[in-house]
Amino acid sequence: MFFIDTIELEGLGNRHYLAGGPRTAVAVDPPRDIDQVLAAAARRGVRITHVVETHLHNDYVTGGLELARVTGAAYLVPAGARVAFARVPVADGDTVALDAGLELRAVATPGHTPHHTSYVLREQGRPVAVFTGGSLLIGTVGRPDLVEPRLTERLARAQYASAHRLAAELPDGTTVLPTHGFGSFCSSAQAEGDATTIGAEKAANAAFTQDVDAFVAGLLTGLDDTPAYYAHMGPANAGGPAPVDLTPPAVADADEIAARLAAGEWVVDLRNRIAFAEGHVAGSFNFEADGKIATYLAWLIPWGKPVTLLAESAEQLAYAQRELVRVGIDRPAAAATGAPERWASENAPLVSFPRATFADLAERGTDGVVVLDVRRDAERAGGHIAGSVHIPVHEVHRRLGEVPAGTVWVHCAGGMRAAIAASLLDAAGRDVVAVDDGFDAAGEAGLTVVTA
Repeated sequence: MFFIDTIELEGLGNRHYLAGGPRTAVAVDPPRDIDQVLAAAARRGVRITHVVETHLHNDYVTGGLELARVTGAAYLVPAGARVAFARVPVADGDTVALDAGLELRAVATPGHTPHHTSYVLREQGRPVAVFTGGSLLIGTVGRPDLVEPRLTERLARAQYASAHRLAAELPDGTTVLPTHGFGSFCSSAQAEGDATTIGAEKAANAAFTQDVDAFVAGLLTGLDDTPAYYAHMGPANAGGPAPVDLTPPAVADADEIAARLAAGEWVVDLRNRIAFAEGHVAGSFNFEADGKIATYLAWLIPWGKPVTLLAESAEQLAYAQRELVRVGIDRPAAAATGAPERWASENAPLVSFPRATFADLAERGTDGVVVLDVRRDAERAGGHIAGSVHIPVHEVHRRLGEVPAGTVWVHCAGGMRAAIAASLLDAAGRDVVAVDDGFDAAGEAGLTVVTA
């Protein structure tokens, strides 16, 4: 008998796996904070003998090197990946014996990266699952544009060929276990569903239902913005990530918070957007701890800029730290917990701004105000409020000067990104109203929604 445990990181939209038999196991694409993987192995009572990577990841820092060091496991990395540390290079067709008749077989599946490798888990020679990393996902495939622009179309065609190779070599009932596709920007489209098989993908995935030219054209047309921090993930993974330090940061008092703001550092308030709007330290930014903080803070912050975290509890602070180390923001410069009154000072007082709905905007009318849409290009293409200004949230900080004069009513698709943008504008001294509402409500409220 075999087991497969899934370790899901909802914030980054990834899944990691521990698979094995009665005594030993293999970890697949492990996250930076390896304690989760070690805990899963302890619950199973197994020893991790192998750690495998499907590719050099672009959206998170791996814990593979450290997990192999801690456990003494063999560290398997695709042979084509250029890395600066000792590892076991894996080539197409290589097999690794695991436990109780289990083995892994490497299958070259280039496309997401040139060296991408999937791993077929076989029990007594029979394929039972395939770890597909960023290759074949649920209903889609991994994006091919993260390595080198000149390679994008070639890699898109390779993705198509790799998907067909898996389908040709594996039975329809084989479980497909991707790393990406659950909200990760490494996915070429949003994956739908929680589980899949080779047979299910053959019936529904565009990689199988379209010819190669139509597939490639659709894939390339549908590619969305890439988080800026992705540029730092590949080099970090190739160089060999250092162990994480999740101990609490140094405590900052109100005067230090004010001094860090004055120095141009980022002070990030982790509380929910309602609490932030009601009262926050002037100049601080709002990235909700449970609102994909790793993706959006890492995307927006100038890389390497010191960050101070403000949290309502030690638990919220610890959660945010864990999320951030996964994308290479290793140590906050300082932190404070408690109520915002404890963080404020004469030089950085408490301020607030209003929240509203689309119905409120319709009642007020759009004349004389700036309606700022901070959704991504692809979202806006599906419909936008007539006369609205468009700056995606990840561009707002460096394009503040492009926001027209006047009170800014800022919206996204649901409210979280609008709160980020509103905090950036508020810190810059603009009068803002954060629209905390679903975009579907805009048309229902009577606002003119156009597509063009």
